[in-house]
Amino acid sequence: MANHAIAPFSIARVPRVEFGAGAIARLPEVAERYGRKALLVTGQRAFVESPAGERLFAALEARDFILRHVRVNGEPSPQFVDEQVAALRGEGQSFDVVIGIGGGSALDAAKAIAGLLKPGNSVMDHLEGVGPELPYRGPATPFIAVPTTAGTGSEATRNAVLSVQGPDGFKKSFRDDALVAEWAVVDPDLLATCPPELIAADGMDAFTQLLESFVSTRANPVTDALARSGIMAVKDSLLALHREQSAAARERMAYASLMSGICLAQTGLGSVHGLAAPLGAFFPIPHGVVCGTLAATATAVNIAAMAAREPDNPALPKYAEIGRRFAMQKGLNGTEARDYLVATLQQWQDQLRLPRLSAYRVASADFSRIVANSRGSSMKTNPVVLTDAEIAGILAARL
Repeated sequence: MANHAIAPFSIARVPRVEFGAGAIARLPEVAERYGRKALLVTGQRAFVESPAGERLFAALEARDFILRHVRVNGEPSPQFVDEQVAALRGEGQSFDVVIGIGGGSALDAAKAIAGLLKPGNSVMDHLEGVGPELPYRGPATPFIAVPTTAGTGSEATRNAVLSVQGPDGFKKSFRDDALVAEWAVVDPDLLATCPPELIAADGMDAFTQLLESFVSTRANPVTDALARSGIMAVKDSLLALHREQSAAARERMAYASLMSGICLAQTGLGSVHGLAAPLGAFFPIPHGVVCGTLAATATAVNIAAMAAREPDNPALPKYAEIGRRFAMQKGLNGTEARDYLVATLQQWQDQLRLPRLSAYRVASADFSRIVANSRGSSMKTNPVVLTDAEIAGILAARL
């Protein structure tokens, strides 16, 4: 970069981070800074019934926390958030802190609830692309995020993704800087209970967020550095973690997921996440599965579109850089390096046994509706503007 000026950029706020094996033991002390009336938002059972969950409940009890517990089943809907907020306010409940523990669904639900407990209005007032899109005025209740999967990076982002499933469904974000967690407590040991299919889907979500952030039109030198380190952490550990659990692989994937959240919050994403919104809304397809099954094809389509129309696009050498890092061959020319990257992603897709779209009842007759609804916020930072035919081609290749 010695010969190039650094273009202006901005970094939005990120949480304070406690990272490392056993970090969850510090959660009571962190939460206590805000007070002892805590709303705990978790998934249905996995964490609550685990030894780590039992230890945490005992530790909070020992410090005289007054706990209220809300469980999230599946991806949270706007209705779920509104119902929880109304019920808690109706009981006259006020909380010093909201603690979200779980995968992306639990963290997004906790984030949205924390944002609305004090104002009390409907989350529909603020969802992007739905309703009046009123500015969020706050104040938010302090929020602490504790991820138990390595995928969404929700612990580091300012958006809560909410879904309505079905023919008229949508997947949209409630987004504001005030929603960023005060703390992200990232304990890789919490990944130990993840089954292989969840490791595969979540890991590819994290990887896709890192690669899309790296080539985003809003990428900057800081996010590039973080994305590079996260991408290589995935390369070194995802397949190993999928095959057999190890502490080192868990740590690297937890780190990669955290980096993916920090990066996407600054840069936006790309075509895979543009497609993930309508696919996740219209079909019962988990978000990580969309990312994993589309990543290789979408990367190939982006590269081909830029090579044809924008050969000077700065994302082309970035894709090549990752290909060289994966191949561990500095001498690969740009085309060879990009081909190596795509081939590697295709291998991952196969080795991780990621299902095709047709496994979730997606059909070619649905393509036009999916494409029409794919041009939301994520697609706007894709490094090249794809045609409808190119987007449909991504879907067709993975049907």
